[in-house]
Amino acid sequence: MTSPARVTRPAQPEHRPQTKHGVVEDVLGLLVGTVLASFGLFLLHSSSTVTGGTAGLALLLSYALPVPFGAIFVAVNLPFLIAAISRKGLDFTLRTLLAIAVLTALTALHTAVVPPLTLPPLYAALLGNVLAGVGLLILFRHRASLGGFNIVGLIMQERRGIPAGYVQLVLDLMVLLASLIVLPLPLVAVSALGAVVLNVAIALNHRADRYTGW
Repeated sequence: MTSPARVTRPAQPEHRPQTKHGVVEDVLGLLVGTVLASFGLFLLHSSSTVTGGTAGLALLLSYALPVPFGAIFVAVNLPFLIAAISRKGLDFTLRTLLAIAVLTALTALHTAVVPPLTLPPLYAALLGNVLAGVGLLILFRHRASLGGFNIVGLIMQERRGIPAGYVQLVLDLMVLLASLIVLPLPLVAVSALGAVVLNVAIALNHRADRYTGW
């Protein structure tokens, strides 16, 4: 009598343990993330282009109001930070507050130290948004953000499974549409392309199944 054929079961997915970041890793992560994001925003401001999110909204208002970007950025973020306390916890909110404060200081530093730049809008929009996107990814992976739409996107990804990058993209495009009030259409179109680059990068890279650090 022949023995029945052995059935081979598919291999079960490997469950890797999560690795907690140390204090030094978190500090360096927050610093590097805010340096990259702030310089990206500086490039955008230097070319009079905008990006999405509350950073883009603050940039937009800074073109129309005689108020420093940093002050506007903090004010715009306040409602989102209040929501973050209940939805994301105090630790995340405090890290985000710290990141916003550091980014505000670094943006002022870039403006004071770097000579005035004359950059092609397309170059500035793409490079600025790539830098800002990488900076945001680093902040996300160290339990922080730059507030605003970042918070909305992270909450929607965790609770609804919708990639944070795509949530932010929709909201960012709404901000860019509003910027038509003060900016010409070609500049807004270039800015929209930059926003797509930033948010697609976040959507493709900020995924729980590809990163186990926290």
